[in-house]
Amino acid sequence: MVPNMRLLILSCESLTRAAYGAAARSPHIVDVTIIPRNRHQPQEIRTRIQALIDEAEGKKYDAIGLVYGLCGQATAGLTARGTQLVIPRAHDCITLHLGSRARHEAELKKEPGTYWYAQDYMERVQGVNAALAMGQGSEADMDAIYDNYCQKYGRAKADRLMSIMGDWLTHYKRAVYLTTDPNAVTAVEADARAQAAKRGWTFERLPADFSLVQRLCDGDWDDEDFLVVPPGKTTHQTYEEDILKAE
Repeated sequence: MVPNMRLLILSCESLTRAAYGAAARSPHIVDVTIIPRNRHQPQEIRTRIQALIDEAEGKKYDAIGLVYGLCGQATAGLTARGTQLVIPRAHDCITLHLGSRARHEAELKKEPGTYWYAQDYMERVQGVNAALAMGQGSEADMDAIYDNYCQKYGRAKADRLMSIMGDWLTHYKRAVYLTTDPNAVTAVEADARAQAAKRGWTFERLPADFSLVQRLCDGDWDDEDFLVVPPGKTTHQTYEEDILKAE
C-alpha cells in the first residue's frame, strides 16, 4: 500500500453509503463522486465515467477507483489518461455488496434464481423505477411499470408488454435482501419482503460485505480482485475469471 495517496472514487449511486463509508475510514485523502443510478444503460455509464476520468486530468490524483463491476460491459472500453484506474474484478454490483466473487458464486450455486435487493439501490431510484432489484436483468415494481406503460402506449400494448415481462420473471425463486444491520428492519426491507411475497418467492436476508469497496479506498489492490489500468491503457472484457484486462 502506497502511503498518503490522493484518490478519486467514482461510485454508482446504488453503493453510495458503501463508498462514503469506505472513504471516511481510508488512511488516504479520498474524494467521492456519485453517478446517478438513472444512467444505467452500459453505454451511458461508460460515457459518464470516461468524462469524469477526463475531467480529473491535472488534479494530481494518484489513482481513480471505480465502485462498479463490469455491469453489462459498462467498464470495458475505458481509457486511463494521465492517472491510473483501479476497477474491482466483479461482474456486477452484487459482488460489491457481497464482498467477493466467491461468495456471489456460492449464493448463485445455492439458488440460481435469486433476485437481489439492497437499501441504497431501492431508496435512490425515483419514479417508475422506485423498487428496483440489483444485477443484470433487474426490473422495477410491476404496478408502477404497468401504469407507466399504460400512459405511454395504451392499455392493450401495456398488457402485452407485462405478459412478456411476467414470463421473464418466472425463473426467480428466492429474494435476498442484503442488510448492513442484522438487528434493523427498515421500510425498504419491508417493501422487498412484500414484493417477494407478491411474486411467490422465498425471502432471505443476508449480511452485506463492503470489503471490496473498502480495499479500493484503502489502496489494497491485489491482482486477484482488482485491475490496475496504467496511464494510456484501455480496459477490455476477457470473458474469463479475471473479467477485465488492460491493453
